[in-house]
Amino acid sequence: MDGQDLYGTGFAVVVIGAPALAQAAGDLVRQAGGRVLRNVAWPAVAEEIGQQAGRPLLLVDTHGAEAAAMEIALARIDAVATALDLPIVVSMATGDIDLVAAMLLGPRVAMLCDASPLELVAALAVAGASHGGATMLHSYVREGESERLRKLNAEVARIAEALARLSVQEDEDRRGGVGDRHQSFHAAPPRAQPGDAETVRRMIRARRLRDGFFEGGLFEEPAWDMLLDLYAAHLEDTQVSVSSLCIAAAVAPTTALRWIGKMTEAGLFARQPDPVDRRRAFMVLTERALEGMRGYLNALRRLENA
Repeated sequence: MDGQDLYGTGFAVVVIGAPALAQAAGDLVRQAGGRVLRNVAWPAVAEEIGQQAGRPLLLVDTHGAEAAAMEIALARIDAVATALDLPIVVSMATGDIDLVAAMLLGPRVAMLCDASPLELVAALAVAGASHGGATMLHSYVREGESERLRKLNAEVARIAEALARLSVQEDEDRRGGVGDRHQSFHAAPPRAQPGDAETVRRMIRARRLRDGFFEGGLFEEPAWDMLLDLYAAHLEDTQVSVSSLCIAAAVAPTTALRWIGKMTEAGLFARQPDPVDRRRAFMVLTERALEGMRGYLNALRRLENA
C-alpha cells in the first residue's frame, strides 16, 4: 500500500501516474479530504488496477507518460472503472486531450487540462463527496479529524448539489427550447437547406469577430459554439476531434471538456471512435441535435422572410 495506512478518515483514492508525481498528488488528495490508498505507475496499471479493496476514486495524471503506455493503461482503467462504477479525475496536458477522451470520456470522468492545484483539489473534493460512503475508509478516526472532515464533505456536497441543480435546469431549458421551436415553426421534420453550411460558418465567424472589439469572456457560450461547429462539420461531411471541438468552444479546455460531457449526457453529442486510430475519437451531433439545428435555421429563414 506504499506505506499508506488503510484506516482513517477520507475517501479512498488510487493515484495513477509517474512515480515522481506521487508525493505532489498525495498532498492534493489530502487537501481535498481524501486518503491515498495506493500509487500505481503507468507500466503497472494492467496488473494492479482493480486489485484494491472497495470502490476508490481514481486520480489519473498523464503528465510525463508515454502515449503508448497510456493507450494500453487507459483502456484497462476504463474497463475497471466501468465495471466497478468508479469516479475518475484526470489531470492532463492539452496535448493529451484526444487520447484521454478517446478512452475515458463519460459522465463519471472529470477532465482537467493544465489545471492549478486549487482546481485539482476542488475536483477531487467534489468527486469524493459525490461518490459518497462507498469510498470512505473510517474504521479508526483520529480525534478532531471527524468533525473537520464532516464540515468539509458537507460543504463540498452543498456545492456539488448546487452544480447538479444548475446542470439539470440548463438541460431542461435546452430541451424545452428545442421542443418549443419544433412545435412553433414546422409540423414535418425539418430538412437541411442549400447554403446552410455557409450560413453556420458565417455565424461562427461573426461570433469570433466580437472578441476583437470587446473584452474576452463576455460572450462565452461554449455549448452553442460547439453545436454550430459540429453542425457545420456535419453539413460539410468532415470530422471533428475532441481537441478541435475544445478549440471551437473558445473557452479553457477544462471548461470545454466539462460542456462536452454535459452535452453528451443531455443526448446532443455522441462520441465516435476513429476507425483508423484508436487513440482518437470524433464528436458528432445526435439525430435529436441535428433536428434541433435544422429547425433553428429554418426558423431563422422564416423570420428573415417575414
